[in-house]
Amino acid sequence: MSDPTRVALFATCLVNLMRPRVGFAALKLLEKAGFQVDVPIQQTCCGQPNFNSGDREGARSAAKQTLEVLRNYDYVVVPSGSCAGMIRKHYPTLFDEGTPERKAFETLSSRTHELVSFLTDVANVDQVTAKFDGVVTYHDSCAGLREMGVKGQPRSLLSSMVGCSLKEMEDPEVCCGFGGTFCVKYPDLSNEMVRKKTDSIVATDADCVAMGDVGCLLNIEGKLHRDGKAVPAYHVAELLAGMIKDEAS
Repeated sequence: MSDPTRVALFATCLVNLMRPRVGFAALKLLEKAGFQVDVPIQQTCCGQPNFNSGDREGARSAAKQTLEVLRNYDYVVVPSGSCAGMIRKHYPTLFDEGTPERKAFETLSSRTHELVSFLTDVANVDQVTAKFDGVVTYHDSCAGLREMGVKGQPRSLLSSMVGCSLKEMEDPEVCCGFGGTFCVKYPDLSNEMVRKKTDSIVATDADCVAMGDVGCLLNIEGKLHRDGKAVPAYHVAELLAGMIKDEAS
């Protein structure tokens, strides 16, 4: 019997620090799909804040660390479109074409996937056993949609949940205003963007909102809470793995 495919779960900083349950949900989904999953303890930030702020040297340093930690796995799976996009799309551009380093990062790039797209497009998972008795609306995170091509995959798996129905909000592809350092540099503009997003969420009368990036999740959840709007916000993995809070189940 051949060895099981080895997957590295790149948990991301925000999952690790702010929403660990997302990491456990991702682990549950991957193991249920039949993969041997490791969560390498040496993993650190992917370097996206450095990259977005113009600190290419800092980004290269983070990329090299990440490569050393992840290079021996069959796949790297990330519960975040933005961090997956950093590894897959931007890491190779940090190094000169034709160099051994560039080739190593191109190899890593080819093995890196966002979580839900990996489950559907690589592992051929077409349904989950978790249940949700209610209506879900889905927010398309910018990097997941535009860099990683995540659109139909989460909707397909959410629709496979017993009792779950989807209702689209107005402009689900419009940015929530988080944008990493964007919300720090332009707080007033960010707040107006997330206000429009939460208004669209509430207008659906959905029982919860789901999304694929913890950055968007924290931004949207925080605005809903500050404005007294009782709509729970979840990472899509939490719903698919049946790991949501009791009040929304």
